[in-house]
Amino acid sequence: MSTAAATHEHHGPATGIKRWLFTTNHKDIGTLYLLFSLLMFLTGGAMAMVIRAELFQPGLQLVDPHFFNQMTTVHGLIMVFGAVMPAFTGLANWMIPMMIGAPDMALPRMNNWSFWILPFAFAILLASLFMEGGGPAFGWTFYAPLSTTYSNDNTALFVFAIHIMGISSIMGAINVIVTIVNMRAPGMKWMKLPLFVWTWLITAFLLIAVMPVLAGAVTMVLTDKYFGTDFFNAAGGGDPVMFQHIFWFFGHPEVYIMILPAFGIISTIVPAFSRKKLFGYSSMVYATASIALLSFIVWAHHMFTTGMPLAGELFFMYSTMLISVPTGVKVFNWVATMWRGSISFEAPMMFAIAFIVLFTLGGFSGLMLAITPVDFQYHDTYFVVAHFHYVLVTGAVFSIMAAAYYWLPKWTGHMYSPTLAKWHFWMSLISVNVLFFPMHFVGLAGMPRRIPDYALQFADFNAIISIGGFAFGLSQLLFVAVVFKCIKGGEKAPAKVWDGAEGLEWQVASPAPYHTFETPPEVK
Repeated sequence: MSTAAATHEHHGPATGIKRWLFTTNHKDIGTLYLLFSLLMFLTGGAMAMVIRAELFQPGLQLVDPHFFNQMTTVHGLIMVFGAVMPAFTGLANWMIPMMIGAPDMALPRMNNWSFWILPFAFAILLASLFMEGGGPAFGWTFYAPLSTTYSNDNTALFVFAIHIMGISSIMGAINVIVTIVNMRAPGMKWMKLPLFVWTWLITAFLLIAVMPVLAGAVTMVLTDKYFGTDFFNAAGGGDPVMFQHIFWFFGHPEVYIMILPAFGIISTIVPAFSRKKLFGYSSMVYATASIALLSFIVWAHHMFTTGMPLAGELFFMYSTMLISVPTGVKVFNWVATMWRGSISFEAPMMFAIAFIVLFTLGGFSGLMLAITPVDFQYHDTYFVVAHFHYVLVTGAVFSIMAAAYYWLPKWTGHMYSPTLAKWHFWMSLISVNVLFFPMHFVGLAGMPRRIPDYALQFADFNAIISIGGFAFGLSQLLFVAVVFKCIKGGEKAPAKVWDGAEGLEWQVASPAPYHTFETPPEVK
């Protein structure tokens, strides 16, 4: 029995708002994270709609350039720190204790706190939009001197919000590590952990390593802005390029923080719907660890145009190419798992297959960006925007949707409408490609990113891109409808929701039947 369930038994049921405010139950906190993430996804999506509406035609129509810059900045910050990361943390809270046979997370009160400081962080960030002069308008990467010399007083609120988000992430990561290391059921050896647990364990170490780096960067921005320091001010002996080194030393591991848990989700879903155990379990674990380690030595591939020495450019070019090898191992293993499997195309599996294909496409464009002389042309164009949205939207976001459709019946006890879920999949799949694929072309033709206006030659492609954007945004309203209809009630979910896993025995290398949440035989 969970801690919260025991409390309810002895002291009567905790009701309403009090239950959610003070809960230490990992399932309740996981639900809070996921609902918060959905709210932020819709908020950040609304900002993306503003961006695409402005870019529908050349010329300035709807918003002034300064507000456009605020939208691009806050959209990025909300999607990274408010939508993707809390969604994965919510999935970790829900699933990790059940996957390792633990009664709850190791530090339940800290778990509660790490969630409840998040809404305040984002309230502060969004409140800055209503200040005189508007919100932060210096891009989500907040490069100096844009965030120091040329910003207004919203910088203080932005820095405070980022600090709170970082504290939340660090506490969540500590909780995940302590839970997995100390609370595994007897017999749950390291190489028997489900891959979702492995990927989250490695992600948690990445978070603890790089969040303090981000804290250092924003603190230096704060002191440069308000306390007369000159860390990034060339006139005072500082170096604006040093900011980029510090930021990207955080920023590159951060993109792997946003994709490693997705790898764990896909490695859980693909075997279940292929009726096969995962191909190459141990190679998947080692590949995940390799990606995490290599992510620390590739940061300056974001900085090829800053004029670094040739040796530096070569090092970062080759190390970036190297990181594609363990990622390729993962893609190969997922395809090998499906090979000659008895596949059933339910909504979670459809999102998982779309993830594999489109994430691979995003990986290839990343490999193109790794080539230094070529990057000189691509840098700061829409080609880069296309690359990271393929990795993060059809990567991270699609995997979160796959996970939601996979585990919702077990979370709620109700089955959602499979027909509506498939409609959501096809609408999302088509619109996301109409939205992001043409960006490769306008980027290669030289259209710069983060600019509210553009040359007439890009008009037709931008109209198509914006139509794809509006269609993708509307598709997500169907997702919200499916999820809330499922939460509210509906057809009762059977004990084994997906018959794809029926008949599969527990195997060392197979996390496939984990969604049944039964204790493995060797643990009973």
